[in-house]
Amino acid sequence: MRQAGRHFLQIPGPSAVPDRILRAISSQTIDHRGPDFAKVGGKALDGIKTIFKTKSNVFIYPASGTGAWEAALVNVLSPGDRVLMFETGHFATLWKSLAKRIGLNPEFIEGNWRGGADPDKIETYLAEDKNHEIKAVCVVHNETSTGSVSSIAAVRKALDNANHPALLMVDTISGLASIDYRHDEWGVDVTISGSQKGLMLPPGLSFNAVSEKALTVNKTAKLQRSYWDWADMIGPNKTGYFPYTPATNMLYGLNEAIDMLHEEGLDNVYARHARHGQATRAAVKAWGLEVLCTQQGQESGVLTAVLMPESQSADGFRATTLKHYDISLGNGLSKVADKVFRIGHLGDFNDLMLMATLSGIEMGLGQANVPHQAGGVMAALENLKNSKATSMAAE
Repeated sequence: MRQAGRHFLQIPGPSAVPDRILRAISSQTIDHRGPDFAKVGGKALDGIKTIFKTKSNVFIYPASGTGAWEAALVNVLSPGDRVLMFETGHFATLWKSLAKRIGLNPEFIEGNWRGGADPDKIETYLAEDKNHEIKAVCVVHNETSTGSVSSIAAVRKALDNANHPALLMVDTISGLASIDYRHDEWGVDVTISGSQKGLMLPPGLSFNAVSEKALTVNKTAKLQRSYWDWADMIGPNKTGYFPYTPATNMLYGLNEAIDMLHEEGLDNVYARHARHGQATRAAVKAWGLEVLCTQQGQESGVLTAVLMPESQSADGFRATTLKHYDISLGNGLSKVADKVFRIGHLGDFNDLMLMATLSGIEMGLGQANVPHQAGGVMAALENLKNSKATSMAAE
């Protein structure tokens, strides 16, 4: 039976695509070798730098975030290289698995999935590497499986304190254009991202933002690469073109997304996501449930992962909310499968949309007979009102 009204896609990405971007994507495809395409490609290549906050190259691939992971590794590393990674959650674990499969030697600092990467542990690990055999440090900025954020500035400081020359590589697939990110200022060598989260696009584009140091290392790296090779991109990109057929219509959408982000103002975008994360956590606390991220200050504005009470099925609850209230919530992954549901509050999202989302969840908790206290929606409402008043007073 059809349900009236819009479906609430409240997973932590792909996020709902705004009408403006859908209209841009629907434009007629043009010749990707013709003169008109240079304007489209050039605008995208220059514009995306402003989102990463870099003056260096940002390479755009027709691929998922997984492709960008692989591109980052194969362009700067050689077979058998040691790579240090931190276990922040499911996606850090997948990146480690990918590294192993392509011939690298990844080493994992274990984490409990309830916070971001620990810079002190990274610094200690690197300080013991006297011969500088570790060639890269890989960290997930916003761990989509747990709702925890790692301080990239602090990780950069850890490398500097250890006086270690390893490359710093960061996955901000779900963080870019939602929470503050500064590729150049934080001294990141390779930043990885994708189109389907804060950029408000469908899945299909991925990105590598690359430092000059990384470009230099690329010249001697020996892992096999063809499709992902940065060297093939540099020449054509200078004039707005690509070495192979680009995702033209997705680039139309990317240009529209970048315009929208700057019209709102990046700082305002970050503040909006932070407010929504704070209000969501207030709702979870009022329900008597537990946020998965327990490290204060590391909670994400992109999503909130919520632990279910003992003996309660997160997947059963999600199925109930979908059936009765037409809302999709994110599932728990690997270690937290069926123990966690995730609330996405990212992308083109406002206060009223958040309140509708939390209302659906609170009704769903009752419908699924999940032990909880009423009042989460009201707690979030008060939080939003207070944060809005504080923001207006500051202006």
